[in-house]
Amino acid sequence: MKQFGLKEVWVFVFQSMKKSLFILTLFITANVFASSILIPMDADSQKNHLKAYGITYWVLTKQQKVQWLLNYRGGSFLLPDGDAIRKECQIRGVSFEVVSDAEAQNILDGIASPSQNQEAVILEKAPKIAVYSPDGNQPWDDAVTMVLTYAEIPYETVYDTEVLDDNLVLFDWLHLHHEDFTGQYGKFYGAYRAAPWYIEGKQNAEALANELGFSKVSEEKGAVALKIRNYVIGGGFMFAMCSATDSFDIALAADGIDICEPMFDGDPSEANYQSKLDYSKTFAFTDFILERNPIKYEFSSIDMTTKRKNISKETDYFSLMDFSAKWDPVPTMLCQNHTSLVKAFMGQTTSFTRAEVKPTVLVLGENKLNGEARYIHGIKGKGFFTFYGGHDPEDYQHRVGDPKTELELHPTSPGYRLILNNVLFPAARKKKQKT
Repeated sequence: MKQFGLKEVWVFVFQSMKKSLFILTLFITANVFASSILIPMDADSQKNHLKAYGITYWVLTKQQKVQWLLNYRGGSFLLPDGDAIRKECQIRGVSFEVVSDAEAQNILDGIASPSQNQEAVILEKAPKIAVYSPDGNQPWDDAVTMVLTYAEIPYETVYDTEVLDDNLVLFDWLHLHHEDFTGQYGKFYGAYRAAPWYIEGKQNAEALANELGFSKVSEEKGAVALKIRNYVIGGGFMFAMCSATDSFDIALAADGIDICEPMFDGDPSEANYQSKLDYSKTFAFTDFILERNPIKYEFSSIDMTTKRKNISKETDYFSLMDFSAKWDPVPTMLCQNHTSLVKAFMGQTTSFTRAEVKPTVLVLGENKLNGEARYIHGIKGKGFFTFYGGHDPEDYQHRVGDPKTELELHPTSPGYRLILNNVLFPAARKKKQKT
């Protein structure tokens, strides 16, 4: 065996220490310079909240995970760093901050503290989005399709044929466009029965119902509502606004009951139909009274539009509820915003009578003084639904034929943020829950 002198031993030790020091230096340097991207969502730091959701969705499409920091700076997003992401933020005009991994860990450690009402939720996969909407131009606009387009979040359009063919299983999230599931053509008869768009829409709806094998539009729309119900029960996420909220529940409660007058379906309504409603079939509402007058622009007592007295546009707001981020991450997620006070807005269904919201349904936003719920959420089977009252968060009283809202003028809209919270909701890592 070869014998080593003292000099050779010291040379070997020195070289080993040098190599170890080099490796340690590389490790320290990597940790110093490794970084993440923080997209702040507070009022002062973010110049385009709506497009920030689009950036987050875009990152998810690249098979990269995102952390949604609930109640941290308005519900900020923590993304992996990369030149492509930085460039995309710059192109879309989204404010971002580059933080070291050590800084990011400090943020996460602070959020994890039991003393903070905050939580970090992992977003794993970009949800596939469907919008239930008819072909052709309607004399009104839809807030969800406008904000999805503005935020650059892709979606596909489906309607009755696709729904009845069970194509909803291809999607993770479904939005119900301004719609009437009762077969009463939006209750527009009183004011617009002679309007060309109303006449054409009624003819198209009747033709489609016949094509699909139904003798009445009300029967066909009822079948569509049942398919959507089954989609949610099976694990889907459903979001509805304006008249698609209460008309959907009314259609479920009136399943198999004729509640339409002759101008809608050609024959009289069923006698005593109010007493035959089955509220156990609905998602969100109970004990409501249907509006029997076919001339009146209203479906039922669910809607608060005509009950709201002495409320001016300048003072019309609703407040978001405060939930525990660690114990109730779902409602916390849906309420993320840079303000807890949101400008109210009207619609055919403006808001919901608080007393007619089922006790099993969470009220996320309300005007307590008026006894109205504006924004509600619930579980049905394995899936979820959210109902949002009003038509356009940045157009206080949008009327038929009014020009659409230009979201370039409202990039930080709190009302539109609530819609986009729901869009990202299905991307969250699922925890086992009781149904």
